[in-house]
Amino acid sequence: MKTRPLTQRLRFSLLAALTALSPALTAQTVLDNYVREGLKDNQVLQQKNISLEQAQQSLQIARSYFYPSVNLLGDYTSGEGGRSISIPVGDLLNPVYASLNQLTQGDQFPQIDNVNQNFFPHNFYDARVRTSLPLVNTDLYVNRSIQSHQVVLKQYEVELFKRQLVLDIKSAYFSYLAAVSAVKIYESGLGLVNKNVEVNESLLRNGKSLPANYLRSKSEAERVKADLNSAANRVVNARKYFNFLLNKPLDTEIDEHYTVAETVVPDTALTSVDAREELKMIATTREINHASVRLNKLARVPKVNAFLDLGSQASDWKFNDKSRYYLVGVQLSLPLFQGFRNNISIRQNNLELRKTELNLSRTTQQLQLAADVAKNDLQTTVQNYVASREQLKSAQSYFNLVEKGYQQGINTLIEFLDGRNQLTSSQLQQSLRLFEMLTAAARLERETAAYTL
Repeated sequence: MKTRPLTQRLRFSLLAALTALSPALTAQTVLDNYVREGLKDNQVLQQKNISLEQAQQSLQIARSYFYPSVNLLGDYTSGEGGRSISIPVGDLLNPVYASLNQLTQGDQFPQIDNVNQNFFPHNFYDARVRTSLPLVNTDLYVNRSIQSHQVVLKQYEVELFKRQLVLDIKSAYFSYLAAVSAVKIYESGLGLVNKNVEVNESLLRNGKSLPANYLRSKSEAERVKADLNSAANRVVNARKYFNFLLNKPLDTEIDEHYTVAETVVPDTALTSVDAREELKMIATTREINHASVRLNKLARVPKVNAFLDLGSQASDWKFNDKSRYYLVGVQLSLPLFQGFRNNISIRQNNLELRKTELNLSRTTQQLQLAADVAKNDLQTTVQNYVASREQLKSAQSYFNLVEKGYQQGINTLIEFLDGRNQLTSSQLQQSLRLFEMLTAAARLERETAAYTL
């Protein structure tokens, strides 16, 4: 992962915020490994990679039109009746043959009949191998260019989904860690409350406490248990969603070790969105629109194709020197008038090009707004986390004093429970602010396309 350095002020604030994190968070590479795993195994991403491969195959098809094409063609026809032509060869030659027979005193020249030839061929075949090659065809060049841009467009779509998937995986992982942290906080709070219940129960048995104190502490314990159950349910749901993103069994255990102190945050002074795939996709679409306009403008250019036929044609399936043949030709196609369809298409494509330009401008503004908001959110979450740490220190000190005073009979049960609630609330707030800060960093990384795919 490569990102730009932090600004001095945010770097100082972030380092100060992360200095006192729990030493239980020990391995930065855990989340990186999960991100790589998600980019490899996510099913939606696999579908988009298939679409990219299809676009690449379409480009190969567009390139294949520049090569010669060879086809085997064959015709067989046979018929009788219909129109015919009479050829009076008998009437023309029989008098001559008769005179020749008289002169030679023989019958070497027999009498022949007139010929009646039908137009339909009888038992006639024509088999040939045709090789054709485009000599001048601007449509092929423009189509190849469009298909190339289509491949680039699909690549950006894949990268766009990857970048969003990285954010989703990181956010889901931080949500899971936040839920786990909440469970631990409630378990710690439940331990304190249960200890208080035991103390009040013992005092009640010895006649040194009122039943109301015992019932109040028992009620507080049940409330903390309910909060603990809700937090445990959030852990289960967060685990399932995280594994869903990674295309793994939903109940797969998640490695909770993560070194937050090594979290990389994009430079909040450089919130450029030029690297966003959305803008690159629109720019590529603009190039496709340009190519469409060029395609219509070049429609007036003649198209020239050449062909070569090597074959054999004869009746009664004869194949010899007289049946074999070759035929070479050049074809020219030039549109003269098509009802102004081409001019209308050019105007239509120019309008589409204008829409794309407006879309690019608007999308740039939207993405820049999102990047600026993400930057401000990150700075705010850093400040909130620093404040939550100070709040937790005060709550811990207050609870320690109240707990000692309660044990000595100076503070009441209500004060003890209030101190305990403040401590739990401050612990939850610190955990929440921490993972809000990490999620905000991941979002800024997403909005500025700072993560190296």
